[in-house]
Amino acid sequence: MEEKLTKAAIIESLHNKLSLSRADIHRVIDELFEEIKDGLKEDRVIELRGFGTFEVRTRKGREKARNPKTGELVAVDTHGVAIFRPGKELKDCIWDLRDAKPED
Repeated sequence: MEEKLTKAAIIESLHNKLSLSRADIHRVIDELFEEIKDGLKEDRVIELRGFGTFEVRTRKGREKARNPKTGELVAVDTHGVAIFRPGKELKDCIWDLRDAKPED
């Protein structure tokens, strides 16, 4: 199983690289996430050059969908879905990643 990189681990890594307190880094990261969420709520495209783009797409509703837990048929309304498209730099740096690791 792949190791997760948590927000706490990112804060610790940035704390070790920068001369900022953990609390300050935590606040900056939280505010960044809030800005991204607010932008998506306003149906804006969030472009982070060199990383990728977040946007909202509309998924059409359906009369018949199946609840995967219960198997029950349910109706699903039209709704927004947040998507992420990686940028070229991110794509390039992870392109050969799977070749370097054996699959489970």
